[in-house]
Amino acid sequence: MMFDTHCHIHESNYPLPVNDVLQRAKDAGVNNLICVGTNVESSEQAIEFASKNEGVYASVGIHPHDKSSDSVSDLSRVTKGEFVAVGEIGLDYYYNHSPREIQIKAFEQQIELALKHDLPIIFHVRDAFDDFWPIIDNFGDRVRGVLHSFTDTANNAKEGMKRGYFIGVNGISVFSKDAKQQQMFAELPLEKLLLETDAPFLTPPPFRGKVNEPAFLGRIAEHHATIRQVSVEKVAQATTNNAKELFQL
Repeated sequence: MMFDTHCHIHESNYPLPVNDVLQRAKDAGVNNLICVGTNVESSEQAIEFASKNEGVYASVGIHPHDKSSDSVSDLSRVTKGEFVAVGEIGLDYYYNHSPREIQIKAFEQQIELALKHDLPIIFHVRDAFDDFWPIIDNFGDRVRGVLHSFTDTANNAKEGMKRGYFIGVNGISVFSKDAKQQQMFAELPLEKLLLETDAPFLTPPPFRGKVNEPAFLGRIAEHHATIRQVSVEKVAQATTNNAKELFQL
């Protein structure tokens, strides 16, 4: 059994038939997945999709790319029972699609939403850890979550784990040719690792060029088993247990 902790197959523009995608996921041993919202509409779609499909859960949030067109207050329309996390939220200074001050304000408001509902957070952080850590630390030790699609430094991984956060790895961790990055991935402890596809993005080899889907999660598990010299079963079991712990399932 494996758990895809981050995908976007619920969105209306996902290009594959979702019933087939879900069946292929189950056939591949991916029995649980989290559909992650990136704006108000996407979050509502995630909730609706999860309510209709066994083993599927929803997360709601406004991505830093989308903040300019969505209001954080709109996320209050749903209740705790309808979603298991807040995210993906955070800071993205690589693209800067929204001004930094707007990103920070939205991020803080959504942290407060997560704390209000006692839910974990799916963090999106790119080229912004210098601002991210002080913001997070202002909220004390009540914040829990995962650093999604982590590709940053070993030091920032350690900073996250020091605060109790999990580290989410996806296809990038398979196709990256950066030796330092691969060393960082290999040194992440299994007890802090989560697997994710980020489908339809970041397809792992040997499926590059295809639309990503949860059924490809096993390739990510295989890579992390290889670089740790452990069995795929051990990686699958550990990461599934981690997901259930973080999202309280």
